Amino acid sequence: MPSSVVSAWLRRAIVCLFLCCSPAWGGTLLPERLPAEAEAALARAGLPADALAVQVVEVGAAEPRLAHRTEASLQPASLMKLVTTYAALDLLGPAYTWNTPVHVDGPVEDGVLHGNLYLKGEGDPTLVMERLWQLLRRVQQLGVREVRGDIVLDRLAFDLPEGDPGAFDGEPLRPYNVAPDALLVNFKALQLTFTPDPDRGIARISVDPPLAGVSVDARVPLDHTAGCSDWQAGLRGELGGTERLWFRGAYALACGEKTWSLAYADPGSYNARAVEGMWLSLGGRLRGWVRDGVAPVGVPPLFTAVSPPLAEVVRDINKYSNNTMARQLFLTLGLVQHGIGSQETAERALREWADAKWGATPELVLDNGAGLSRESRVSAAFLTRLLQAAWAGRVMPEFIASLPVTGVDGTLKRYTASPQTAHLKTGTLRDVSGVAGYVLAASGKRYVLVAIVNHPRAAAARPVLEALIDWTAKDLP
Repeated sequence: MPSSVVSAWLRRAIVCLFLCCSPAWGGTLLPERLPAEAEAALARAGLPADALAVQVVEVGAAEPRLAHRTEASLQPASLMKLVTTYAALDLLGPAYTWNTPVHVDGPVEDGVLHGNLYLKGEGDPTLVMERLWQLLRRVQQLGVREVRGDIVLDRLAFDLPEGDPGAFDGEPLRPYNVAPDALLVNFKALQLTFTPDPDRGIARISVDPPLAGVSVDARVPLDHTAGCSDWQAGLRGELGGTERLWFRGAYALACGEKTWSLAYADPGSYNARAVEGMWLSLGGRLRGWVRDGVAPVGVPPLFTAVSPPLAEVVRDINKYSNNTMARQLFLTLGLVQHGIGSQETAERALREWADAKWGATPELVLDNGAGLSRESRVSAAFLTRLLQAAWAGRVMPEFIASLPVTGVDGTLKRYTASPQTAHLKTGTLRDVSGVAGYVLAASGKRYVLVAIVNHPRAAAARPVLEALIDWTAKDLP
């Protein structure tokens, strides 16, 4: 054999031996060098390479195209929702629904219920204003126009301590800080709609849902000169009160009609106020109170309100990164798997699921299951395994359909990288930015992409993430 052939054969054998013995990734050597486009974007953003963890691998394959700091323990922000939603689809099935049974404990005569009306919460994350209206309207259609007793709200399916809604970031009126509730009514939020009336020099204010005992200014002066960039600040709202919300400023005419969603300042009383306000707005009468309590046990309900299926709920969670819905789903897993929805049972349910799929997963720290946390942790390698499993699993269509599409919808609507080719969940917090999901490349191959930045300048990392999406989509070397 010629010496040149022997030499070439020997080099290949040595490389093969090194690759096969390396423990980094299933026995293969990891490509650690970042793409030039990503390195340039990091430099422009003032981010060091060790702020980024990234992994790119073809679906169904073992050897990655790119792997950099894949085992690093990182804050995932809303990428944690991938864990919760995939676990829920896998454990409960896409057609799973939540029930809200409605009970009475007395006779109904001539439209009058001589007793109490009960709404029993079982964790439904979709009991928004329209569905609450339908539920109470159904009560009236079944003959109950007046309740001589109380309307009782059973919230015992979840066992949660009282919490401070502003504890995470000092923003208690932000809707994303609303805590879960077994009977979660309209996300405990208010929607204020401002409609300009130039002829009268005012903007009319409408509020949904109506809250019993809470008044909101009906109008605010128009500002004909201000721009619309900071219209909420211009209103100078006093929004922390529990019985009155008012505005000391003006509304910019240039804004046209706008809506403002905010969490109610007293979440503990929101359900009772919303149910009473909606009941009265439908023409119902109530002699007693709306209060918390326990629904009758072993008694058939008057009827049961049923939520949309889990596949639709997961789509809302992932497309729009809804934290409250994700936390409701997290606790639902604890309720279904262990009989009550609590932080402990939810964590146990997901940990059991993850360990059954992948063995011990110490790199996974769930906290609240939504990623709105400084305690949650995950690695790019773990999310890659999860996304590979989801691609090969029975709920793959529903899971992928729940992810935002680049340049099209959800939290990726404003992304310009490779439009319409990537289904990716986003994750954003102060000091955290990331994407994870699937990218369809020009070659027809589909890749798993996970990229997470943890750094004080993470807010500047979007061009880095977009460069990685483009690099993956173009099948670049």
